[in-house]
Amino acid sequence: MRSLRLFAALCAAVVSLTAVPARADLKVVTTLPDLAALAKAVGGDKVDVTALALPTQDPHFVDAKPSLTLAINRADLLIVAGLDLEIGWLPTLQTGARNNRILTGNTGYLDASRFVNLLEVPTTQVDRSQGDVHPGGNPHYLYDPRQALRVAGAIEERMSQLDAKNAATYKANLAKFTQELKAAQVGWEKRLAGLKGVPVIAFHRTTAYLQDWLGFKTLAYLEPKPGIPPNAAHVAQVVVLSRTNKVKLVLKEDYYADNNAQFVASKIPAPLVTLPGGTDFRSGQTYVQRMDLMVGRLEQGLAGKGQ
Repeated sequence: MRSLRLFAALCAAVVSLTAVPARADLKVVTTLPDLAALAKAVGGDKVDVTALALPTQDPHFVDAKPSLTLAINRADLLIVAGLDLEIGWLPTLQTGARNNRILTGNTGYLDASRFVNLLEVPTTQVDRSQGDVHPGGNPHYLYDPRQALRVAGAIEERMSQLDAKNAATYKANLAKFTQELKAAQVGWEKRLAGLKGVPVIAFHRTTAYLQDWLGFKTLAYLEPKPGIPPNAAHVAQVVVLSRTNKVKLVLKEDYYADNNAQFVASKIPAPLVTLPGGTDFRSGQTYVQRMDLMVGRLEQGLAGKGQ
């Protein structure tokens, strides 16, 4: 009887051990949830991915909490948007993490901006008097699926370099993601063909790559300068410009306050379209799903319905 009980206990222990999921081969940390979604699409079950910022946070301003430092401390790969988007908070985390692998310039550090076709690269010297102007170019390139695909390719190459034994898996995952994203892109472009040439107002310069992809025209921004909150005089000027040019949409991310955008939209009048600030990665949303949500909201705006 004792031997039977011992055997049962041993069987239970084996079952318990086999039920524990295998440790991921790479620990990946990204600054943005969009980057996390791309990393997961490429890495699959071979990677453990953590996003530092939430989709509801303006990526320029993220609280450098100790928990984020701990995440970076354990990372094999840190993927950043670059172009100084995270300059206000990421360097502090990197220094505090004491992880040489992910320091700038090392193989565990990947600046995704190096692999995209950049827009709004200043041709003259910039300074803080011009607002939050990024000297290397506009960092909001993940609003364009064509640029996201370039980033995914760079992620695959770096994962394959760091974890050669799983390189075939990463390449296969990238091929699957590429097929899915390109198929979705064809549908998105058909749904939003009516946006071409349409005059819009945007809150921040986050829409530059979206405009380049879909062909609408941004006449003005609610921020008088990048990163500078709207003031009454500037908002009034935007209203006059919008009414004169028959603006059809007002665009803003969900992490920006509603009041000024709603006011301008009501005075034109035009639908206010609230764009998702990023992939809701922690809830399981994929990059394709996030883009589909954004396309759906733009489609509703074209139909005269705001959010």
